[in-house]
Amino acid sequence: MDKDQEILAISRLVFELTKLGGADVDLDQMLAKLFDLLVSLPGIRVEARSAILLNNSRGGLTQVAQFGLPPVWENSALSHADPYAGQADAGQAFITAASYQHPYQPSAEPADAACFVLPLCNQGKALGRVLLFVDPAWQADAVEAEFMTDLAGALSVLVSRCIINETLRVREVELEEARTDAIRRLGTASEYRDNETGMHVMRMTHFSTSIAKAMGLPQEMRDLLAVCAPMHDVGKIGIPDAILLKPGRLSTDEFAIMKTHTEIGSRLLTGTDTLIQAAKEIAISHHEHWDGNGYPEGLKGEEIPLLARICAVADVFDALTSARPYKDPWPVEEAAAWVRQQAGSHFDPLVVAAFDVAMPEILRIRQLYRDDIIDPNQVVDLPLPQSSQSDWVRWEDSLSVGIDVIDEHHRYLFDLTNDLFEIVSQKQGASEVARVLKALSQYAQVHFRAEERMMEHYGYAAIDVQQHQHHAFEDRLQGFYDELHNNPLTAQFEVLIYLRNWLVKHIVQEDARLYELVGV
Repeated sequence: MDKDQEILAISRLVFELTKLGGADVDLDQMLAKLFDLLVSLPGIRVEARSAILLNNSRGGLTQVAQFGLPPVWENSALSHADPYAGQADAGQAFITAASYQHPYQPSAEPADAACFVLPLCNQGKALGRVLLFVDPAWQADAVEAEFMTDLAGALSVLVSRCIINETLRVREVELEEARTDAIRRLGTASEYRDNETGMHVMRMTHFSTSIAKAMGLPQEMRDLLAVCAPMHDVGKIGIPDAILLKPGRLSTDEFAIMKTHTEIGSRLLTGTDTLIQAAKEIAISHHEHWDGNGYPEGLKGEEIPLLARICAVADVFDALTSARPYKDPWPVEEAAAWVRQQAGSHFDPLVVAAFDVAMPEILRIRQLYRDDIIDPNQVVDLPLPQSSQSDWVRWEDSLSVGIDVIDEHHRYLFDLTNDLFEIVSQKQGASEVARVLKALSQYAQVHFRAEERMMEHYGYAAIDVQQHQHHAFEDRLQGFYDELHNNPLTAQFEVLIYLRNWLVKHIVQEDARLYELVGV
């Protein structure tokens, strides 16, 4: 290959690779396309195996793309030290020794496997390496070696663009989260005035999204509901404590004042933002009745906004099944029967039908987001969540700690981890990773605080060890979330491996000891 051929080949490669997805470069597809192009060049003897390894925050390398090799999640290690440190500092591509095996190479690979190492960099900053496995008998001449170095420069541009695009998406998610978090906090603030744990708003929100899912509503509407449902009682901020916190039933006059929380909420939620408008509709209309006998406007049927109709069922069911200063909780069966009886009068019949479909998930949510202290001896009789052969981390009976409620918490953490795996393996992008990681982090805090309240109540001796590990886990998840801003490609793979290893290890080595609380 002479210099003119090299320049022509590089130009063709860059042109073909940049057609893969415009601004959205799929690195796995890029490696496959790269192989197709390289095998067409005379003298370049590549094999059908390659990988992209990027620098991570711990000074090692993380595999973020592959062709003809197993993905990183099939390995148990988080990352590997950089075996090329110092070798590629000059930015030159080079062939490794014939006996070298790269960190992610399957054990089945031949012992004499060799690869070309192409350094990736951006404005003088090392990004990582591309490994192109080659015929061990191939001896690249000076022109071919220079071609590989120039190819590394072209690939560096494409990988850098991918990193920048993913980083921008993560930052967009963060801005969106900051906006929605402010709305959630306002809703939670009102809830804390008459519910010291604030769990009602979490349960009611999850009930609502479960019902919406059973109704077949699109994901965008369910996401909107998840943000806005916590705002349903925001107007209670304007209700005097003497009425809001009264340990008994309200008089007619007091109830008239209490009902104004819907209109207060509507006045608070004024704006043109889509979230604010949806929250406003829920706040003012979640006490309207399907037959027109609700308040404050006496809306009837489909005059009532759909999200408000959904929240009405979720809110009433949770209120009925929760303890209040003026009443004991209703049994779940009685509360569910009452909701069904109100279809067509108080509630939208279609929402009630979806409520019935969503009942298994609703019962599970009640166990996960509970106000009272976990009873180690409680028997939880819930339908087991359907497992899938594609579950990345699978619940095994051997992982049971012997406390039903804790086992439910752990299964849910596994579910969230599998959700994250699905997003990473299906290449949905770092922005979706950020959303699920945030949800997982928030639920982990709920789970850990519930566990710790149980330990403290029953005098568990090793509570300090558990608290230390819980806080370390929360800090690590926050660290991965932060890393998505700087290493969006490496962080999403590393968090997967970390979650699988930590959860199983913690359950087996620490949570299994909680069984000593059974019978206390």
